[in-house]
Amino acid sequence: MSNFTENKARAEARYEALITRKNRVSECYNGIYDRYEYPVLTADHAPIIWKYDLNPETNPYFMERLGINAVLNSGAIFLNGKYYLVARVEGNDRKSFFAVAESDSPVDGFRFWDFPVELPDTQPEETNVYDMRLTQHEDGWIYGVFCSESKDTSNPDLSAATAQAGIVRTKDLKTWERLPNLKSRSPQQRNVVLHPEFVDGKYAFYTRPQDDFIQTGSGGGVCFGLCEDITNPVICTEEVVVSPRQYHTITEVKNGAGAVPIKTPKGWIHIAHGVRNTAAGLRYVIYVFATDLNDPSKLIASPSGLFIAPHGGERVGDVSNVCFTNGAVVRENGDVYIYYASSDTRVHVAATTLDKLMDYTFNTPSDPLRSVDCVKQRCELIRNNLKYLGK
Repeated sequence: MSNFTENKARAEARYEALITRKNRVSECYNGIYDRYEYPVLTADHAPIIWKYDLNPETNPYFMERLGINAVLNSGAIFLNGKYYLVARVEGNDRKSFFAVAESDSPVDGFRFWDFPVELPDTQPEETNVYDMRLTQHEDGWIYGVFCSESKDTSNPDLSAATAQAGIVRTKDLKTWERLPNLKSRSPQQRNVVLHPEFVDGKYAFYTRPQDDFIQTGSGGGVCFGLCEDITNPVICTEEVVVSPRQYHTITEVKNGAGAVPIKTPKGWIHIAHGVRNTAAGLRYVIYVFATDLNDPSKLIASPSGLFIAPHGGERVGDVSNVCFTNGAVVRENGDVYIYYASSDTRVHVAATTLDKLMDYTFNTPSDPLRSVDCVKQRCELIRNNLKYLGK
């Protein structure tokens, strides 16, 4: 066989083995969720037709022509009996794009569609797009809200950028209508999520106002604001802080909305991310909070500490020590699947149930914010346990 034929056969066999591999629950246990051992999407899940020129005359050595560096931060939705992830795919050229992966199973077997999402090119200054949240709204549309990144032309630094919230909508994940970018009083926005229901007859957004592309500056945390018209998306109310940043916590540096909030009998459960500084750099983890059913701008529960942190091999990647989510699926039977990326490199899944998620959210004590009070909190748990054990 020629180099082309041999290398092509090897790549195809490796790809099929990866796609058809069955996932399994890992040995990690905390009673809250089950982590699955294998990532559900990686760079190796990218179809061969995305990367290689399959013509032996123009590619005799079967070389990658357009490589894929990472697959991460995916929105998630369940439609017509199938699970769909709209993932951020990053090429070797650093630019990201969106692509739809489909499976009959929530934990394995995801295959990308032949073509990536082709967004309408309505923002000529836009250089990069990423991290789409998918909201199945009560108005009948599926909305995708994502980061629209452009060069900051006011700053000569080549790394200076601006971030805005881009918005698209679809009915089938195939045809996408581009709406104007969200406007607010903040100079930049990232990690914006559309609430799935109208609030006071308006579209509701969870925002993260920030002064700079990386640093939030005066931004106080995850905020809430209302919009009259989704086709002219302007936050027409004050952006009220819902989940605040706090000193010496997992949200000290910044925090942001993640998956679309989950409606439960006790309130809206939010699965978000928080960032703190360490000697090794920024550490991203996932945390949970809840807001009032009738007033989603009102915080009603805030379990202490992190919910999911990078574990084992998840800690290593393009941007190490990072866990990030922007997608979850809730089934009618109460099963919940949380899709999270590790270290900006791959996508994993953690499985729980609505009952467990409510138990965790509403029965886990909040952070007392001082070491001395955290010790008191833990000692109280120990005393109660010893009493229960008859000691």
